[in-house]
Amino acid sequence: MIRKAIMEDIKDIMEIIRQTIAEMRTYNNTQWDENYPQKKDFIYDIENENLFIVERNEILVGFLCINKIEPAEYNGLNWSLNEDCLVLHRMSVSPNHRRCGIASELMKFTESLALKNNIQYLKTDTYSVNAKMQALFKKCGYNFVGEIHFNGKEKPFYCYEKILSK
Repeated sequence: MIRKAIMEDIKDIMEIIRQTIAEMRTYNNTQWDENYPQKKDFIYDIENENLFIVERNEILVGFLCINKIEPAEYNGLNWSLNEDCLVLHRMSVSPNHRRCGIASELMKFTESLALKNNIQYLKTDTYSVNAKMQALFKKCGYNFVGEIHFNGKEKPFYCYEKILSK
Protein backbone atom coordinates (compact mmCIF):
# COMPACT_ATOMS: atom_id res chain seq x y z
CA MET A 1 0.00 0.00 0.00
CA ILE A 2 1.21 3.52 -0.83
CA ARG A 3 0.10 6.42 1.34
CA LYS A 4 1.21 9.91 2.34
CA ALA A 5 3.86 9.84 5.02
CA ILE A 6 3.11 11.15 8.50
CA MET A 7 5.49 12.38 11.21
CA GLU A 8 5.34 9.01 12.96
CA ASP A 9 7.06 7.50 9.89
CA ILE A 10 10.24 9.57 10.33
CA LYS A 11 12.03 7.01 12.54
CA ASP A 12 11.55 4.22 9.97
CA ILE A 13 12.47 6.53 7.07
CA MET A 14 15.71 7.53 8.78
CA GLU A 15 16.55 3.87 9.41
CA ILE A 16 16.13 3.14 5.69
CA ILE A 17 18.36 6.15 4.98
CA ARG A 18 21.03 4.79 7.35
CA GLN A 19 20.90 1.37 5.67
CA THR A 20 20.90 2.88 2.19
CA ILE A 21 23.93 5.08 2.90
CA ALA A 22 25.83 2.05 4.25
CA GLU A 23 24.93 0.05 1.13
CA MET A 24 25.84 2.94 -1.20
CA ARG A 25 29.28 3.17 0.37
CA THR A 26 29.99 -0.45 -0.63
CA TYR A 27 30.16 0.70 -4.26
CA ASN A 28 31.67 4.16 -3.68
CA ASN A 29 28.37 6.00 -4.15
CA THR A 30 28.47 9.20 -2.10
CA GLN A 31 25.14 10.54 -3.38
CA TRP A 32 23.73 10.35 0.15
CA ASP A 33 25.81 10.95 3.27
CA GLU A 34 25.63 12.53 6.73
CA ASN A 35 24.76 15.89 5.13
CA TYR A 36 21.98 14.79 2.78
CA PRO A 37 19.28 13.76 3.12
CA GLN A 38 18.55 14.85 6.67
CA LYS A 39 15.58 14.43 8.96
CA LYS A 40 14.57 18.05 8.31
CA ASP A 41 14.21 17.27 4.57
CA PHE A 42 11.62 14.61 5.33
CA ILE A 43 9.82 16.75 7.90
CA TYR A 44 9.51 19.44 5.21
CA ASP A 45 8.24 16.84 2.71
CA ILE A 46 5.64 15.55 5.16
CA GLU A 47 4.49 19.05 6.11
CA ASN A 48 3.97 19.78 2.42
CA GLU A 49 2.30 16.39 1.79
CA ASN A 50 4.93 15.44 -0.80
CA LEU A 51 6.36 12.29 0.80
CA PHE A 52 4.82 8.92 0.01
CA ILE A 53 5.64 5.62 1.66
CA VAL A 54 5.13 1.97 0.77
CA GLU A 55 4.06 -0.46 3.47
CA ARG A 56 4.17 -4.24 3.43
CA ASN A 57 2.52 -6.04 6.35
CA GLU A 58 2.39 -2.71 8.23
CA ILE A 59 6.16 -2.23 7.80
CA LEU A 60 7.49 0.86 6.03
CA VAL A 61 9.67 -0.51 3.21
CA GLY A 62 10.18 2.43 0.86
CA PHE A 63 9.50 6.07 0.18
CA LEU A 64 9.61 8.78 -2.46
CA CYS A 65 9.21 12.56 -2.45
CA ILE A 66 7.16 13.92 -5.36
CA ASN A 67 6.75 17.66 -5.86
CA LYS A 68 7.08 20.46 -8.42
CA ILE A 69 10.41 21.76 -7.11
CA GLU A 70 13.10 21.67 -9.78
CA PRO A 71 16.67 22.24 -8.65
CA ALA A 72 18.14 25.44 -10.12
CA GLU A 73 20.76 23.24 -11.79
CA TYR A 74 18.03 21.89 -14.11
CA ASN A 75 17.83 25.28 -15.86
CA GLY A 76 20.91 24.65 -17.98
CA LEU A 77 19.57 21.47 -19.59
CA ASN A 78 17.69 20.99 -22.84
CA TRP A 79 14.47 19.42 -21.54
CA SER A 80 11.93 18.23 -24.12
CA LEU A 81 9.05 20.28 -22.71
CA ASN A 82 8.62 23.59 -20.95
CA GLU A 83 5.51 22.88 -18.91
CA ASP A 84 4.31 21.83 -15.48
CA CYS A 85 6.01 18.70 -14.25
CA LEU A 86 6.40 16.56 -11.20
CA VAL A 87 9.91 15.96 -9.91
CA LEU A 88 10.98 12.77 -8.13
CA HIS A 89 13.36 13.19 -5.18
CA ARG A 90 14.75 11.13 -2.31
CA MET A 91 13.61 7.64 -3.24
CA SER A 92 14.73 4.55 -1.39
CA VAL A 93 13.62 1.01 -0.68
CA SER A 94 14.78 -0.85 2.40
CA PRO A 95 17.71 -3.11 1.47
CA ASN A 96 15.77 -5.98 3.09
CA HIS A 97 12.87 -5.51 0.66
CA ARG A 98 14.59 -4.91 -2.65
CA ARG A 99 14.05 -6.90 -5.84
CA CYS A 100 10.32 -7.18 -5.03
CA GLY A 101 8.98 -4.50 -7.38
CA ILE A 102 8.59 -1.78 -4.75
CA ALA A 103 10.64 0.82 -6.65
CA SER A 104 8.67 0.13 -9.84
CA GLU A 105 5.46 0.45 -7.84
CA LEU A 106 6.57 3.89 -6.62
CA MET A 107 7.39 4.91 -10.18
CA LYS A 108 3.95 3.81 -11.41
CA PHE A 109 2.34 5.64 -8.51
CA THR A 110 4.15 8.83 -9.58
CA GLU A 111 2.74 8.49 -13.08
CA SER A 112 -0.79 7.98 -11.76
CA LEU A 113 -0.45 10.96 -9.42
CA ALA A 114 0.77 13.14 -12.28
CA LEU A 115 -2.06 12.16 -14.61
CA LYS A 116 -4.63 12.61 -11.84
CA ASN A 117 -3.34 16.19 -11.54
CA ASN A 118 -3.33 16.76 -15.33
CA ILE A 119 0.47 16.68 -15.49
CA GLN A 120 2.10 14.70 -18.28
CA TYR A 121 5.76 15.40 -17.61
CA LEU A 122 8.14 13.90 -15.05
CA LYS A 123 11.73 14.84 -14.21
CA THR A 124 14.33 13.34 -11.93
CA ASP A 125 18.06 12.91 -11.40
CA THR A 126 20.51 10.55 -9.79
CA TYR A 127 24.23 10.43 -9.12
CA SER A 128 26.28 9.15 -12.04
CA VAL A 129 27.65 6.38 -9.80
CA ASN A 130 24.13 5.16 -8.93
CA ALA A 131 23.74 2.52 -11.64
CA LYS A 132 20.76 0.95 -9.84
CA MET A 133 18.62 4.10 -10.11
CA GLN A 134 19.77 4.69 -13.68
CA ALA A 135 18.62 1.18 -14.58
CA LEU A 136 15.27 1.75 -12.85
CA PHE A 137 14.67 4.99 -14.75
CA LYS A 138 15.47 3.32 -18.07
CA LYS A 139 13.29 0.30 -17.21
CA CYS A 140 10.40 2.68 -16.45
CA GLY A 141 10.74 4.51 -19.77
CA TYR A 142 12.66 7.61 -18.72
CA ASN A 143 15.01 9.25 -21.21
CA PHE A 144 18.44 10.67 -20.39
CA VAL A 145 18.55 14.47 -20.75
CA GLY A 146 22.02 15.48 -19.58
CA GLU A 147 24.38 16.05 -16.67
CA ILE A 148 24.35 18.57 -13.86
CA HIS A 149 26.62 19.22 -10.90
CA PHE A 150 25.60 19.84 -7.30
CA ASN A 151 27.91 21.66 -4.91
CA GLY A 152 29.97 19.33 -2.79
CA LYS A 153 29.67 16.35 -5.12
CA GLU A 154 32.68 15.27 -7.12
CA LYS A 155 30.87 13.50 -9.94
CA PRO A 156 27.93 14.65 -12.09
CA PHE A 157 24.28 13.79 -11.67
CA TYR A 158 22.35 12.36 -14.62
CA CYS A 159 18.95 13.87 -15.37
CA TYR A 160 16.01 12.00 -16.85
CA GLU A 161 12.52 12.83 -18.10
CA LYS A 162 9.37 11.01 -19.07
CA ILE A 163 6.45 12.31 -21.08
CA LEU A 164 3.21 10.58 -20.14
CA SER A 165 0.28 9.92 -22.44
CA LYS A 166 -3.25 10.24 -21.14
